Amino acid sequence: MSAPPASLIPRPLLFWTGVALTCAGVAEHLWMFLDSASMHFHMAMTGMSPVMWAAMVAIVVGVVLSGLAVVPPRTAAAAAASAHTTTVSRRRLIAILTFALLVDQMKPATLAFISPGLRSEYHLSAADVSWLPTVALSGTVLGSLVWGRAADRIGRRATILLASLLFLGTTVCGAMPTYSGTLVMCALMGMAAGGMLPVVYALMTESLPPGRRAAIMVLQAGLTTTGGYMAASGVAAVLIPLAGWRVTWFAQLPLVLILIALNRWIPESAAFTTRQTRTAKVPASALFKRPQTAKTLVVSAYALAWGLVYWGFITFLPSQLESAGRHGMSAATLLFISSLLAIPTCALGAWLYMRWSARGTMVVYAALTVAALLTLAAIGLDGSRPLLLATVMLLFAGTAGVIALIGPYTAEIYPMAIRGTAGGWAAAIGKSGGAFGPPLIALILSAPGGIRTAAIFVALPMALAGLAVAVRGTNPQVAAQSLEGTSSLDAELDELVSSEAVAAQTTATTQLPGKGSEAP
Repeated sequence: MSAPPASLIPRPLLFWTGVALTCAGVAEHLWMFLDSASMHFHMAMTGMSPVMWAAMVAIVVGVVLSGLAVVPPRTAAAAAASAHTTTVSRRRLIAILTFALLVDQMKPATLAFISPGLRSEYHLSAADVSWLPTVALSGTVLGSLVWGRAADRIGRRATILLASLLFLGTTVCGAMPTYSGTLVMCALMGMAAGGMLPVVYALMTESLPPGRRAAIMVLQAGLTTTGGYMAASGVAAVLIPLAGWRVTWFAQLPLVLILIALNRWIPESAAFTTRQTRTAKVPASALFKRPQTAKTLVVSAYALAWGLVYWGFITFLPSQLESAGRHGMSAATLLFISSLLAIPTCALGAWLYMRWSARGTMVVYAALTVAALLTLAAIGLDGSRPLLLATVMLLFAGTAGVIALIGPYTAEIYPMAIRGTAGGWAAAIGKSGGAFGPPLIALILSAPGGIRTAAIFVALPMALAGLAVAVRGTNPQVAAQSLEGTSSLDAELDELVSSEAVAAQTTATTQLPGKGSEAP
């Protein structure tokens, strides 16, 4: 199989110059971290030296240069990408994008393991350290919106490269001497992490043939979430006792460099590059205009309901169970159960999504979540241990299925012209639960009824979201084939959807025989 052409990066010299500058800045921070070994790797309040400031400037300049280098010119982009898609292996593309999501999921998962060490080193109160996940998740909300839109403007491949470069630059979070500096870097890291998911799903939808594509994406969504958490927990378990909490960020540096190198084999979507020859652009506001309005409202409700349950209710569930005292269920046990359940849950969800009904599968997992919440509201924390354990397992199974389904579903039901924007919007709405969910649930827990009231409170929007999917949800197969509406915007979107189907059919008929042209 021939290697992809160098033109996949429009300005390779500028790109690798930027990468070299970024690596130099990160390497200087890494050296400072290693030099702090005599202080047990404590760097708090050591101050920002001139060398550290110079390294930060090198990182910023490097990311900017590389970002400018990957933005494709509109002229020959379509031809280059089309030639590449006829030779690249789909299986290899799936593997690379799965690795990208795994690295992406490690970033927010790491926050759960660094908080104790960070709090001790910076002498923070519980209220102070709570700002870390809030700031990081707020960064993911902004990143989802920005990168999702960028994917529709400059391309899927270019956006994945930009997010990877931000991953590289923000690994220096592990060398920040002040808590405020750590917050800033974690916000930037969250922006990078927020952009990867919707872009990967858009590219997968446009690069794989129909059929097993949906099942692959659902499995990919669920298993990378589990794998990211397990990888982050493994790194923390091995390295934190040796070198403190800061090392968890630097330990991800080799993975990020590998991801940047693997981008060589990530092609641009042929459908996207074909659209680049058109002068008309579909604005982001198209999400809220017919015929997309109902889709956007349904997806938003589903994502928001998941965010309230996961970031709000489940965040407090471990501490509530431990305070009950007599069930012997620690936070670690709950997290372990969550990780294990994601595997069979996502496998079943992928099978149902492909063989039965995408919309029906989403309703089923929403119903499982609601059933678990209502059961918990009925029995409280005073029920029998087997019943409580079964209820918690059902809750984790339902929420794992919901998050595995929402991203692939969104990518499939929207036209290619606004697919990245829609995926970014859905991801942002879901992650916004991390910004307002915890304080809202904390307020409800202090009211009469406590955990019972909170369970009913978050069950209601999930039930409404499941009902909305059942009544107004879109079948992905129908969305790809039907022509909706008569307005100029509708006609433009329908034309783009039709062009996408024609481009995919043309690519399939021109593929060379052999392994590279087989369905995964």
